[in-house]
Amino acid sequence: MTPADWISMALLAAGGAFCVVGAVGMLRMPDFYTRMHAASVIETLGAGLVIAGLMVQAGFTLASAKLAILAALIFFASPTATHALAKAAHERGVEPVLGEGGGEGGK
Repeated sequence: MTPADWISMALLAAGGAFCVVGAVGMLRMPDFYTRMHAASVIETLGAGLVIAGLMVQAGFTLASAKLAILAALIFFASPTATHALAKAAHERGVEPVLGEGGGEGGK
């Protein structure tokens, strides 16, 4: 195996791990806002690492250029969409689940 294969394998494995952690977070989190955060981790970090691994595997080709465009689209669109969803939920009156005692805003 070449060094590029090892790097690609590490990036793909890390991206897959972030996707799994984000998916578990989507299932385990208590409210809309924290679930949305888990989804943004999947989109931005998980997909970004997978795309980076695919770019290393593809080398300097047209496929890598297309993957770079896809990565840029995800990098800019995902935070914007997440912010828009959070703002819309806040304006509709969706309240976050607050923890017991101690913390900022805790009851």
